[in-house]
Amino acid sequence: MAINLQKGQRISLEKSNGSKLQNVCVGINWGAIEKKGFFGLGATKEAVDLDASCILYDEGKKLIDVVYFGHLQSKDRAVKHSGDDLTGDMAGNDGRDNEVITVDFATLSPTVTYVAFVLNSFRGQDFGTIPFASIRIYEGTPTRVNEVFATYDIAHSKDFAGHVSMVMGVFYKKNGEWKFNAIGEPTRDRKLEETVKTVTATYL
Repeated sequence: MAINLQKGQRISLEKSNGSKLQNVCVGINWGAIEKKGFFGLGATKEAVDLDASCILYDEGKKLIDVVYFGHLQSKDRAVKHSGDDLTGDMAGNDGRDNEVITVDFATLSPTVTYVAFVLNSFRGQDFGTIPFASIRIYEGTPTRVNEVFATYDIAHSKDFAGHVSMVMGVFYKKNGEWKFNAIGEPTRDRKLEETVKTVTATYL
């Protein structure tokens, strides 16, 4: 059964059968913003461009790599981005993730100790206005979900209203075992570069 992540919750990467996850996907799903015309007539859809990114650090919290829409694969090829979605679901929720970042912990460079995930609203659209925005962590591939491990709801949390960037959480290696810290905190950042600095300074 999936866990509804709460801020500050730390979980081990363990499946329902007790084995450890090796291939993890972090998927983001969201919709377009509905704009109503005068007197409620002539509603239109405004495209939403959310950007999921992954930041890799070593044990000393030194930045190693950033996987995002402009750099779709880590240097060791263990982290891969599905590609930039510029619109969101224009026709309503299709149930599929718009962007997915996959992590293969088995092939991840041994120098990596922290794997942080952040989300930015590229056009500065308020998280609080974006329909059914959500995050899920699961075992599988971008096109196949084997088992949902955890979920995080953005759209129904008042904490994100008025913000355009957030730190989703951080996978971290402790005593050779990978765990996950569910941070779920909005930031005041406007761009990815600023969010990377925030993660480095505050969330590792």
